[in-house]
Amino acid sequence: MTVTHSTADSAHRRRRGAARQSRAGTAFVAGYVLLLIAFGILPTGYAVYFAFTEAGGRFTGFSNFVTTANDFRFMDAVNHVAVYLIFWLASLVVFVVGLALLLHRLSSGTVSKALRFLFYIPGALAGAASVLVWLFVLDPTVSPVSSLLSMLGFHTFGEVIAPGNLPLLFTIIAFWTGAGGWIVVMYGALNNIPKDVMEAARIDGAGAWQTAWHVQIPMLRKWIVYMMILAFAGGAQLFVEPQLLSLASVGVAGRDYSLNQLTFDFAFQMNNINGAAAVSVELLVVSASAAAVFVARSGFFDAD
Repeated sequence: MTVTHSTADSAHRRRRGAARQSRAGTAFVAGYVLLLIAFGILPTGYAVYFAFTEAGGRFTGFSNFVTTANDFRFMDAVNHVAVYLIFWLASLVVFVVGLALLLHRLSSGTVSKALRFLFYIPGALAGAASVLVWLFVLDPTVSPVSSLLSMLGFHTFGEVIAPGNLPLLFTIIAFWTGAGGWIVVMYGALNNIPKDVMEAARIDGAGAWQTAWHVQIPMLRKWIVYMMILAFAGGAQLFVEPQLLSLASVGVAGRDYSLNQLTFDFAFQMNNINGAAAVSVELLVVSASAAAVFVARSGFFDAD
């Protein structure tokens, strides 16, 4: 009887512990769900409503989408964002993964920690502050790297921010600001690769390059896909960089360079909220579709 009673008490304590953990988890998730509804789902629903209606609230179908797509600036903005995304995603995959692998191979813990700290510092700057810093860097008259700009053939600010240079410039600014955080994430993922797997590669005679290509990068696949999804969504919403550059250059860069700038122009310059909502919904659909393709093609949710 004593053994049975002790077993029952133990089972009861386990159930109570599990119930407490469940309530704690529910509380944490509930906070996120409330924020998601308030700042994600409801604004999205509001935008969808505006995208399919006119000023009086009458349903107009795809009229707003057709009107914005026929705007003479629309396709140029699409092309600008597409070129920027190619540069941005390629630089992330190549340089973030490469720097994370290099960081992981450093034997000195002090050097590794110092580099991780340096990589992460630019991410502390907000987007607008980061662009303001780069406005000084890109102006040959005040830039600390003016000699380098002169060697590259740039002698005026207008030459540096010529339209053909903008995708690369925006990629450099975005990489400088956001890549450090992803390098730290990839470094953490590399540390989670089982040591016996790495040891087996060394025993089999794999060098650093072979280990990286055949072992580490495949095991980083899901993290790379995750990075690509978020980077694509963020890059498609390019706004701060071209907007501030447009103001600083007195229109050289153009205030309708990106789709988000065009949306801003529709809403606040042309008083066409419905058209702005239509472009926003298009961006949402494209980002969600790209995420679905990344997930489906990579086996993101497949069990390892």
